Amino acid sequence: MKSCLIVDDSTVIRKAIRRMMEPIFGEVREAEDGLVALNSCKENMPSVVMLDWNMPVMSGIDFLRHLRKTEGGDKPVVVLCTTETSFDHIQEALSEGANEYIMKPFNEDIIREKLQILGAI
Repeated sequence: MKSCLIVDDSTVIRKAIRRMMEPIFGEVREAEDGLVALNSCKENMPSVVMLDWNMPVMSGIDFLRHLRKTEGGDKPVVVLCTTETSFDHIQEALSEGANEYIMKPFNEDIIREKLQILGAI
């Protein structure tokens, strides 16, 4: 069963992405920061991670660095969903192992298209 982990410090964003992901994935989990997300991945590695950049405790990019070094952490498709639009941020995210980068605000069509291109759905 494919699963999705939504990592964002905004409850509103997590709920919005959850509504988009529940029809696609058998299991959808949420985490409010990178540390909670990393612990969740260690317990049960998701198929897809929808990841915010700017969060307290552990940022999205720090989570990504740790995830990719974790056993099985090379498997999930990671899509950064963020307001960070600079080329340097995009380049850093992709070099650290992100599979795709979506600018906020986004909609369900954009997310579905990216996940289809990546072969995640």
